[in-house]
Amino acid sequence: MIAHRTRIKICGIRDPLMAIAAAKAGADAIGLVFHEASPRAVEPVRARDIARAVPAFVCVAGLFVNRDAAYVRTVLEHVPLGLLQFHGDEPPEFCDQFGLPWIRAFRVGPGTDLIECGDRFSRAAAMLLDAQVPGQFGGTGTAFDWSLVPPTLARPVVLSGGLDVGNVGGAIRAVRPWAVDVSSGVEVARGVKDAALIEKFVRSVRDADARPGG
Repeated sequence: MIAHRTRIKICGIRDPLMAIAAAKAGADAIGLVFHEASPRAVEPVRARDIARAVPAFVCVAGLFVNRDAAYVRTVLEHVPLGLLQFHGDEPPEFCDQFGLPWIRAFRVGPGTDLIECGDRFSRAAAMLLDAQVPGQFGGTGTAFDWSLVPPTLARPVVLSGGLDVGNVGGAIRAVRPWAVDVSSGVEVARGVKDAALIEKFVRSVRDADARPGG
């Protein structure tokens, strides 16, 4: 039996050198944030330079929060994205109009019906599960109760929310996600990524994959 390899996305990359460092460390994807309220936000021209620096076979995802379709298309004119990531209140038909695979984020708390969410967003490439923090759309560094994730969902799970070197192994064993998504957990300051922390995070994920019953 072939063991599952948990995919890894490093979100909130803001410069080409860190994108390259993440790829070299073993990240499967990097995320570019197009949400101006975030300390990790990048403008389309800067994002284009970052995306062009990413080596082959590493996906570049663009994160949007309640932006209109015209803005998303403007970004796509400048930046070679391979995946769209929607973190606001976007309905399925909005996410589905750009001709690229997409994932939809859901903020998980007591009462969140993830089964219904998965059924409603059945065309999503994955469901990204993050912590439910009032007034925030993600990137808070807050974990949620992983036991709230049903063992089976209609779409693959990307686990996010407060992950870091110390807890990602337990998160993987608890949820068995398709992928993990980290941002603040590999930062030395808000919005400032650290290559050494990225390497340690990737190593922790691989260690968890190697000990599925641990």
